[in-house]
Amino acid sequence: MVDSSTDKNVQTIVAKPNQSATWRSNLWVLGMIAVPSLGAAIGFTALGAWPILPFAGAELLALGFAMYYVSWKLQYRHIITLDEQTVRIDKGYYAPTRSWTFAREDCRLAVTPEQHPWDGPELAVHNREQTVPVGDFLNRDDSLVLLALLRNELATGTHSRSDWRKI
Repeated sequence: MVDSSTDKNVQTIVAKPNQSATWRSNLWVLGMIAVPSLGAAIGFTALGAWPILPFAGAELLALGFAMYYVSWKLQYRHIITLDEQTVRIDKGYYAPTRSWTFAREDCRLAVTPEQHPWDGPELAVHNREQTVPVGDFLNRDDSLVLLALLRNELATGTHSRSDWRKI
């Protein structure tokens, strides 16, 4: 998903993975799975098959951890802030863990065509010293939206041939 906003000559582009469910809806799903699972485990425990209860608990704990991990991974963001003199790229989950700042006149956009028709183009912002990939987790449609937004703001410094594809 790509969102863009402009405020006082500063454009902010936020690229984030698509998230089909919120953490709250994940908790509801986990609860709906836990009720019959623990109900059956408690029933079997009452009949004397007590080893079922710890396994049911461990199963729900593993499922809850997996749901939390996926939800956490989907909080990853690339925030690209473009003002008149600089381009700033922040990457992180809840707060920026890595940041790059480029002078706008030295900054270019690198576009590598997709390897498969379902993939989106690979995008990177670069200057003479470093290259920062952006939006590498996006689907094709979102990659094309990000490409259009960045092309409006930055010059394309590198573009591979459109007929070139890795096999």
